[in-house]
Amino acid sequence: MPMTIVVTRNVEARVRGFLASTMLEIAAGVYTAPNITPAVRDRIWDVLEKWAVGTRDDSVVMTWPDAQAPGGQVLRVLGERPVELCSTSSVVLARRPLTDAEARSLDMMLDEPPF
Repeated sequence: MPMTIVVTRNVEARVRGFLASTMLEIAAGVYTAPNITPAVRDRIWDVLEKWAVGTRDDSVVMTWPDAQAPGGQVLRVLGERPVELCSTSSVVLARRPLTDAEARSLDMMLDEPPF
């Protein structure tokens, strides 16, 4: 059972209370559990999905080691654009999809002639 870490930002008090009841809060908004089962981790995530995000500028990131995942860890993200870990030959990259505004800006740049 690998170490699970949850980092929160600007979440409601009930989310913090729930996480503190299931994990150790080692710093403000940072929770760890060294021996959590995948089933319990999934149940915690289900509660976070229902409670944590949507009403404010809040976010939750959960991570744990997994030898089969890029970079050797899994990421779950709520409240921010999702992060995807991508392995290259020498480095692991964190990739996020473009927002609509970023995509439009990029399209406009590509449509303009270089000179």
